[in-house]
Amino acid sequence: MANIYHFVLKSPKHNKPILLDLSLSEPEKPQPLVVLVHGFKSFKDWGAFPSLAAYFAERGYAFARFSFSHNGTSPEAPLDFPDLDAFGNNNFEIELDDLAVVIDALAQQHILKPTFLGLIGHSRGGGVALLKAAEDQRVQAVATWASIADMRMNFDKQDIVAVWKKNGVVYVPNTRTNQEMPLYFQLYENTIRNWARLDLASLLPKMTQPVLAFHGSADKTVPESDAHLLKKYQPAIDLRIIAEADHTFGIRHPHTGVWTEHFQTVVDETFNFFEQSRMNVL
Repeated sequence: MANIYHFVLKSPKHNKPILLDLSLSEPEKPQPLVVLVHGFKSFKDWGAFPSLAAYFAERGYAFARFSFSHNGTSPEAPLDFPDLDAFGNNNFEIELDDLAVVIDALAQQHILKPTFLGLIGHSRGGGVALLKAAEDQRVQAVATWASIADMRMNFDKQDIVAVWKKNGVVYVPNTRTNQEMPLYFQLYENTIRNWARLDLASLLPKMTQPVLAFHGSADKTVPESDAHLLKKYQPAIDLRIIAEADHTFGIRHPHTGVWTEHFQTVVDETFNFFEQSRMNVL
């Protein structure tokens, strides 16, 4: 049975809490660490993420899952989106800074003595995980699940930008919560201003860490073509297309407690990838 430690972190740059859960079976023992980076409209407890943490902890890994400070959740409502203003003011600079805060905090925890650091990034979180690895050599391996290949996510198209700038906001529906979730124009402005830090096409070729990328052939949220773009940017990426799998590999929220065959495959192969990567750096 894994021990779960709960933390509320604060970024020195961004005035919102970062909720962090750390699962490990043997506290105060040196062990490899995996950090999960969630995607758009997601959070640390989404779907099968808690059982994913238990899976890794049972196999001798420490597993950290956290909610980005501006993802719209709150300490009082970690499964919902009560703070839509924070959601609308989120950007990739904040998410990369949040991930740095998480990594720094875990490195300093006396209950954890990490011997290896791997990242799992889902969807938009896949892009963030890759970018963090490109700028932080403490990251030793990255697994992406249904990752985007361009942090602009098509919002750089001129017709979209013109309307967005005029209105100051666009809204994206959340079918689970029936909310219209705002994206303020600052997201576009911040992305363009920080493009040197966010351009996967120029940064991935310089990466030296091993990368395993999964993508479902039936993904209607992020097309399979994004996975092939990542492979084009960095040919060393181990790309695996899961036939007929969707964007979440069959997992939904709330979670039923049963893993799909697609998700089980992705998790098992991700674990094996981290084991091999860990052996290669010993």
